[in-house]
Amino acid sequence: MRMYDLIIKKRNGQSLTEDEIKFMINSYAMGEIPDYQMSAMMMAIYFQGMSEEETLALTMAMANSGDTLDLSGIAGIKVDKHSTGGVGDKTSLALTPMVAACGVKVAKMSGRGLGHTGGTIDKLESFPGFSTEIEIATFEKNVNEIGISIMGQTKDLAPADKKLYALRDVTATVDQISLIASSIMSKKLASGADAIVLDVKTGSGAFMKTLPDSVALAEEMTRIGNGAGRKTVAVISDMDQPLGLAVGNILEVQEAIATLRGEGPEDFTQLCMCLGSYMLVAGGKAENEMQAREMLAEVIANGTALEKLAEFVKAQGGDASYVYEPEKFVLAQIVEEIPAPESGYIQSIVCDEIGICSLILGGGRETKENEIDLSVGLVLHKKVGDKVEAGESLATIYANDADKCRQAKQRFLAAYTIAPEKKEPQPLIKKVIMPSGWNEGKIFLI
Repeated sequence: MRMYDLIIKKRNGQSLTEDEIKFMINSYAMGEIPDYQMSAMMMAIYFQGMSEEETLALTMAMANSGDTLDLSGIAGIKVDKHSTGGVGDKTSLALTPMVAACGVKVAKMSGRGLGHTGGTIDKLESFPGFSTEIEIATFEKNVNEIGISIMGQTKDLAPADKKLYALRDVTATVDQISLIASSIMSKKLASGADAIVLDVKTGSGAFMKTLPDSVALAEEMTRIGNGAGRKTVAVISDMDQPLGLAVGNILEVQEAIATLRGEGPEDFTQLCMCLGSYMLVAGGKAENEMQAREMLAEVIANGTALEKLAEFVKAQGGDASYVYEPEKFVLAQIVEEIPAPESGYIQSIVCDEIGICSLILGGGRETKENEIDLSVGLVLHKKVGDKVEAGESLATIYANDADKCRQAKQRFLAAYTIAPEKKEPQPLIKKVIMPSGWNEGKIFLI
């Protein structure tokens, strides 16, 4: 085989075979195909697209390009959850203990955040001593014994995807559904879970800005997952405003803890219940979503979900006392209110701008080398549809630098639209895409 011939084939709109895709990915991963030829292939795919069979073959080739986790040593069905990311998305911090408390094993690999806030690992490291740098044996032991473990992504997990994404990033070929879906799912499949629940965000604070694009991505990813033999469900959720009220690492951890106490924001609790219900059904612990929801509500009410978070934190070296005493977390030194400039109703929030406010404060990273300030961020007091009086606080801002605080406040105010008439917020759950034969076509709204 020659890469030159494959480029021509795809340029002309023909489908590549599974063997041709394996050859291309393996050869590129080993450095035998140069960047300029792979760049040409990515551009050909960008314009010609890929069939379902090609997309699955690409995903599997990337998943098998390095290490794959064998989780057969963990008893029971292992369920993973993945979010495409958004503003205030701290879902894994509350969701995974809820699911584990119900008896479903959660074995999860996560990365650090690159953008407006840290990733799941950064947020977990808010707990003093917590580490995701653990051995596979410890990872498996924790999942078997307490039902949950989260570790950092290994360097050799889907290395072809890492190399290919870096190339796409500089050749304007990131924004292609098959390439996005295969990139996400290759890492999920290599991570070894038996079932996967996807949270695909849509709106101004999401990677996919429109509902049709989000649906297309969700459908592509569920086809890949189910085609690879993993039961895969995708929930499409709103990201036209921040999820919950807290944006910023420690602030989001505190909100997740409050949610496990039954005191969390309504929208964040709703999303955790929705995603968790599908994880319990996929994990064989519940026959249907409503039964699963009752189980999740029970572990919050009786405190076992909160206890599970404490077990999890302790098992990975963290100080679990912070779970029960979240006021021990040290927040930023500058705490100011952001007053509303006028009276009325919140009409809209430019969601990604709120994320940029957190980034300005130091709560995120623009490059992988940047250090995150875990103590900064914002807590919103008003969201879409809420009434506000002039001078009333829209949000509390936490900062460690007065100039950054001023910049973030200005940006925050510009992201809010206030008008005389009330506007109802959009539904949080837009659509659920399920495997064939499992409540097919049903949209589960909680």
